[in-house]
Amino acid sequence: MDSKLSFISTKLFEAKISKKLTFADIGNQLGRNEVWVAAVFYGQAKPEESDLKKLSELLDIPEKYLLTDFNDETYFPSRGRLFDLPPSDPLLYRFYEILQVYGYPLKSVINEKFGDGIMSAIDFTTNVEKTGENQERVKITFEGKFLPFKKW
Repeated sequence: MDSKLSFISTKLFEAKISKKLTFADIGNQLGRNEVWVAAVFYGQAKPEESDLKKLSELLDIPEKYLLTDFNDETYFPSRGRLFDLPPSDPLLYRFYEILQVYGYPLKSVINEKFGDGIMSAIDFTTNVEKTGENQERVKITFEGKFLPFKKW
């Protein structure tokens, strides 16, 4: 992963830390999912103007900074450039490993249930929860639509 964050990402993280907020806290205030909030902070999602106004108020960041960076017509969320493969971070490595080991089996199950030719997944929500008897397990749920290749 590129270790340098953008100016606005740095400001968002600084405000989050100084206000002792979690991604879930911010998400609850925005009416958004915590994973989506984290994606915004890392520059991997683009917030809407209404989100920027709420973020400005919640984090005490002047709205002009948020509008300048996120509302610029040249701003595009960064997708797929999180890290060099394989990643050196142990948690990201495990996710990478899971995709390497189970990627094709998952794709096979999806294709079996929905048909071959699934090209993309959209409209996703992701939730992260503690589970288990002693809350020592983690449950990650992805839910969304799978779209087929366009037929010509």
